[in-house]
Amino acid sequence: MAVDEGLHGLAQRYYLKALELAGAADDHLTYCTTLRGMSLQAVDLGHNAYALRLANAAAAASPGAGPRMRAFLAGQQAHSYAATGDRHNALMFIREAEAARDKAESRAAAFGSYDTSSLAYHVAQVQYGLGDRVGSVRNLKLSSKLRHSVYRRTRIRYDALLAERQLELGHLEAACATWSRVLDDYPLVQSGQADERIRSMKSLIRPYIRNRYAKELYERAQSLGVPTAA
Repeated sequence: MAVDEGLHGLAQRYYLKALELAGAADDHLTYCTTLRGMSLQAVDLGHNAYALRLANAAAAASPGAGPRMRAFLAGQQAHSYAATGDRHNALMFIREAEAARDKAESRAAAFGSYDTSSLAYHVAQVQYGLGDRVGSVRNLKLSSKLRHSVYRRTRIRYDALLAERQLELGHLEAACATWSRVLDDYPLVQSGQADERIRSMKSLIRPYIRNRYAKELYERAQSLGVPTAA
C-alpha cells in the first residue's frame, strides 16, 4: 500500500520489518518474497544495482525453492540484470525462469504463483532493458492478453507501460487505444501509482494534441480530475 501511494521510505520500513519477522519465524518463503518485492520497488525507481543485489539475495535465501517459486525469483533477477545492462546474465536468468515455469505448469497454482502473463511481462522487461523495444511491446501485449488478474491497479500499471512503449515506437494511435483502456479502469481505483501513470500520460500525449485520437484522450483525462502530485 505504501509503494502504491508513492511512500517509498515508509514502504522500505515495512519491508525491513517483514524481513525481521520472517527471519525470526524461520519463514524462508516470506523472507525471499519480501526481498523480491524490495527488488521490484528498487528497479521501478531506477536503483538498478541495488535491485540486482536484492533479487540475487532473494534467490539465495531460498535455495530449495520449487519450480514455480524459482521462476518467480529468476524472472526478477533477469529484469534486474537487464536494467543494469548485463545481457549475458539477463538472458540466462530469463531462460531459467522459462524452464522453471514449464516445470511448474502442471502443478496447482498457489499464493504468489508465477503465471504465463508474469513471464511474458519479465521477457518484455528484459527485451526493453537490452534495447529491443519492438519485442518488449509484443510481449507486453501478450502479457495483457494472458493476464487473469482482476486487479484494476495491475491492469492500469501494465497497460500504461505498454502505451508508453507504443508511443516510443511512434505508434500514436495504438498508444491512445491502450491508454483509453487505462482510463476505463482509472475512475474505479484509488491509487497513487495510477494517478502518476495518468499524469505521465497527459504529459506524453500533450505534444500530439493536434491528432484527433490524442486530443480525445487528453480531454477525457482532463475531465477525470487527476490529483496533482504531492
